[in-house]
Amino acid sequence: MRRGRWVLALCLTLTLTVTVTGCSGDDDEKTTLRVLAGPDLAVLEPLLDELRDETGVELDMDYRADADTGDDLVTGTGTGTGKGGGGHDLAWLSTDRSFRLRHKDTAQRLLRTPTMLSPVVVGLRPDVARELRSKSPEGRLSWADIADAAATGTVRFGMADPRQTGSGLAALVGVATAAAGTGGALRENDVSCDRLRGFRSGQRLTADSTRDLLDDFVDHPGTANALITYESDLLALNSGGRLKEKLEIVRPQDGMVLADFPLLLLDPDDQDRRAAYDKVVEWLQRDSVQEKIMRTALRRPVSPSVRRDGQLRAPVGNALFFPDQLAVVERLLDDYGDPRRRVPDQVIFLLDFSGSMRGERMKALREAFADLSGADSSATGKFARFYQGERLTVVRFGGRVLEEKTVTVGGQKDLTTLADLVARGGYGDATAVWTALDHGYRTASTVVADDPERAVSIVLMTDGENNSGIAYDEFVRRYEARAAETRAAVHTYPVHFGEADAGALRRAATKTGGRMVDARGSSLSEAFKEIRGCR
Repeated sequence: MRRGRWVLALCLTLTLTVTVTGCSGDDDEKTTLRVLAGPDLAVLEPLLDELRDETGVELDMDYRADADTGDDLVTGTGTGTGKGGGGHDLAWLSTDRSFRLRHKDTAQRLLRTPTMLSPVVVGLRPDVARELRSKSPEGRLSWADIADAAATGTVRFGMADPRQTGSGLAALVGVATAAAGTGGALRENDVSCDRLRGFRSGQRLTADSTRDLLDDFVDHPGTANALITYESDLLALNSGGRLKEKLEIVRPQDGMVLADFPLLLLDPDDQDRRAAYDKVVEWLQRDSVQEKIMRTALRRPVSPSVRRDGQLRAPVGNALFFPDQLAVVERLLDDYGDPRRRVPDQVIFLLDFSGSMRGERMKALREAFADLSGADSSATGKFARFYQGERLTVVRFGGRVLEEKTVTVGGQKDLTTLADLVARGGYGDATAVWTALDHGYRTASTVVADDPERAVSIVLMTDGENNSGIAYDEFVRRYEARAAETRAAVHTYPVHFGEADAGALRRAATKTGGRMVDARGSSLSEAFKEIRGCR
């Protein structure tokens, strides 16, 4: 009897031991993957417990404000060194496009899976949206319309820093693609000329992350009346009760850049982590999970079989190409500059008012200034127009300088002042081209000395050869005697018009680092627009 009880106790003990070991074995099968994540992924936290319970894979999310740049993936902190090494096994970003351009060798070896979609769009206060739509024949708005409204001060927008965030860079690519007007991926010569001055003059808020941008917009309601960010951000903001009135979401008709929130496996050769990654990807791609992501994060599902909810049914339209060359992205970012530190440009127009400009030629000049003041409703005209804060100097010259006027654009009244100056007439009896250009550089030298951060350029328009004042060689002598800062910063863009000496104008452009524009085969308006995009 005692022996029977002992045997029974031993069996029970062995059974209990086997059960506990099995449980311990189940725990050991669970895998934890450390994830370098952009802040935009934090909204998915409620789903991660389900992921762990259903796949046995736990994602340890490490949110970093600059994760969208992907730089952490190649600095040693995100190289997939696994548990105990302080690195990351996965990266989950809003976009990895910039990273793939900057680090091609590293990016090529990573496994990549899109998990959800969101286009970069524009959110407008309702009154601003109504005003802009009233000016559009079909009520549909484009990036050119937004840029035009920014240039006039109608749209004052917030946008995350494109140097730090995927949303900001995607927005910048979208606007620049629309400005280039090619319909394709941006090429280097599309961004070698900065067409975004008017657009960027409307930026009032920026931040190093989308979350901070949204907080600033809510906390400073009078600063901006528009937001340029992911569609999902605007939908969440509208539904969150933080705004007095919801923003109207505008999906620009000339196209948008889509983010696909890729999940990256940083070390595909690690079979254990590869197996865990595959489980996560399989789970995320289920239609039922895609529906949960759509409702939780307000992002479009990557699965075409999942029916979209509410505003996510709105068509995306033309999906714009992201540049395929790093040089294009870097030039675009350099041209746009630091959103926190921006001094509007100054342009010095030297306009020939000799007798030969009477009649049709003067009419063409006045029309050109009217177009730059907002009369040109074409997409290229909207990107080229004068903008809020820009400083404009008009110098009328004949055989000498006849008149000079400088205004800082603050409204239509300032543009009317310039138009009146061009319309007044008061012609000279000769053409002192090089005296006028020397005068322009004297003015520019003062501006550069007083405000080194202000970009200054000179536009020289003449329809005749120099027959008064100083000679070209004397202009060169005086130019070379000017401060190095002026010579480095201020370039001349001559407009070849009428009987002007093309060779002499081209030499002046080359000498000063500018470029001559030929208006004989087109019009002064087209020539000025080209210069506005290329200085």
